[in-house]
Amino acid sequence: MSQLLLPIFPSDTQMLTQAIGVREYNGKVLYLLSGMLIYSHSSDDHLRFRYITSIFLIQGLCKNQDVVDFFRVSSRSVRSWKKKLSEEGEFLFFEEERRHDPPSELQPEILVRIQSQLDKGESVYSIAKKEGISEGYIRYQIKKGNLKKNKIVNRNRKYPYCSQYPQFF
Repeated sequence: MSQLLLPIFPSDTQMLTQAIGVREYNGKVLYLLSGMLIYSHSSDDHLRFRYITSIFLIQGLCKNQDVVDFFRVSSRSVRSWKKKLSEEGEFLFFEEERRHDPPSELQPEILVRIQSQLDKGESVYSIAKKEGISEGYIRYQIKKGNLKKNKIVNRNRKYPYCSQYPQFF
């Protein structure tokens, strides 16, 4: 005859549902099902947090609103995590986030070539098209100070600072 497992949780456990408890201990978040440890991750590991909560939702152990209320996250993000897990699989949660990659740096010879084209008065758009890089990246390099864009004044105009006609006072 099998014995029933009593749901005994440590005193500092907070309950997500009647059966699932969450406890933080020594920098780790512990997930308990009926008092038994089923999963753990470090306190600052957001990807694994998203993974385990999505697993709970897909398995029917809790509801979306339970996760939203308990962890104070948006319902839209909870739905998104659940959808990603069901459509793309669990490997997605174990990859590093690529959201904050630094922009790739151009090689110095390319910067010199772009600078010479800017000195000739070519537009940023035409240079970007020729070089096969984004126009925004060239503008970023100009803003950063790695490239200098010369302001060319049309010297053929009689009054270069007036839009159409000279204004006399």
